[in-house]
Amino acid sequence: MEIVDENGNVLPQPLQENKKLVAGILAIVLGPLGVHKFILGYQKEGIIMLLVTILTCGIGAPVMGVIGLVEGIVYLTKTDDEFYQMYQVGQKPWF
Repeated sequence: MEIVDENGNVLPQPLQENKKLVAGILAIVLGPLGVHKFILGYQKEGIIMLLVTILTCGIGAPVMGVIGLVEGIVYLTKTDDEFYQMYQVGQKPWF
């Protein structure tokens, strides 16, 4: 996505921290614990995933694991800009 000034000149984009790779890998590997949610700044959603896993004595872990796996795949298949705009700027917490 290009930033253009009023004269039609393309401006350089500011350096943005993209957490796509880290969040995607953590979602796949540690999905039931919600670590990827904390990395992206979604504390409420991360706590929900962690508590479901812990309070059900692990019975809820497979469900949270599937959610983490799906989210990890979704994160990693988006372009860097799509991921940044949707999950870091737009703050979309689920899928």
